[in-house]
Amino acid sequence: MTSASRFDSDVYRARVSRAAQLTRAAGLDALIVSPGPDLRYLVGSRAETFERLTALVIPAAGVPKLVVARLETASLRESAVADLDIDVADWVDGQDAHALALAGLPAHPHIAVSDAMPALHVVPIAERVGATPRLATDVLRELRMIKDGAEIDALRRAGAAIDRVHARMGEWLRPGRTEKDIAADIAAAIVAEGHTGAEFVIVGSGPNGADPHHEFSDRVVAPSDIVVIDIGGPVEPGYNSDSTRTYCFAPPPPEIAGAYAALQEAQARAVGAVRPGMRAESIDAEARDLLRDKGFGDNFIHRTGHGIGLSVHEEPYIVGGNDLTLRPGMAFSIEPGVYFPGQWGARIEDIVLVTDDGCEPLNSRPHDLVVL
Repeated sequence: MTSASRFDSDVYRARVSRAAQLTRAAGLDALIVSPGPDLRYLVGSRAETFERLTALVIPAAGVPKLVVARLETASLRESAVADLDIDVADWVDGQDAHALALAGLPAHPHIAVSDAMPALHVVPIAERVGATPRLATDVLRELRMIKDGAEIDALRRAGAAIDRVHARMGEWLRPGRTEKDIAADIAAAIVAEGHTGAEFVIVGSGPNGADPHHEFSDRVVAPSDIVVIDIGGPVEPGYNSDSTRTYCFAPPPPEIAGAYAALQEAQARAVGAVRPGMRAESIDAEARDLLRDKGFGDNFIHRTGHGIGLSVHEEPYIVGGNDLTLRPGMAFSIEPGVYFPGQWGARIEDIVLVTDDGCEPLNSRPHDLVVL
């Protein structure tokens, strides 16, 4: 039941065991994990959330159990890793699946539920335990933030794959084409270069580049445009790439070149500061303070970075106010940007891995404003 592209059962068994230890340390009676990145991390399952409850219940003490509707058991077994010392508690329509999930726990247990669990299941569980559950992030982030060797290998492969897409950008990014058509070609190339799909494609041309989360539109790209391309997707076994480069079709005027040079310096400074012992907020400050000193502080309107793994956005977040200490094995983006509403925008993004004495960038494409 395991795929060659997934990790072996010992990896998942150790993750479930560690999750139980962290559950005890947090003073919880159980962790209840529904389909989503947390469940995939723990047992390899690619199950989806439906109106019928599927959940992995990890008690602070005792054998974990997987609660699943009987009609979905076969598909779940196909997607999850076998031989994990987990009981399967299947149920049929008409039975109380939420009560089944809580069976064997104290009468009023202290529990945490995964962030991806829908209210359809959170509310009935909360009613039965008599309290609002905590979020599982408080427990699982200690596991998921620190990548092991296999995860790091997957992230390296993802970074190299998305670099290959950026290297081909001149094939599709041309004046006279719409953002939508360019995005379709990029999405196909993301798959062709080794991803299982395109998780997101941002083609922000001209004024659309000033919107950090613009996706793509019917706007026709003009020869004078600055174009932000932010792309990524998963590679097996589900670890994501995410890289942004900014393009143009002719050397930019001095005011744009100057702002971009400041952005390039800010991104390099933040990457250069990444090492164990630094705080996440300090890395954010490296980029933010430089841009402020160069006169572009008001043009940098988002955090400097986010963690990446099975989710495109996960812990740790590189943002002001986050005093988390960086440790080897953490992987996250460094992506400052400058945005001029109604005119243009630019962003430079690399994924970096914290090493024992610094960091390893997982993207290697040039950081210059690329003239196609």
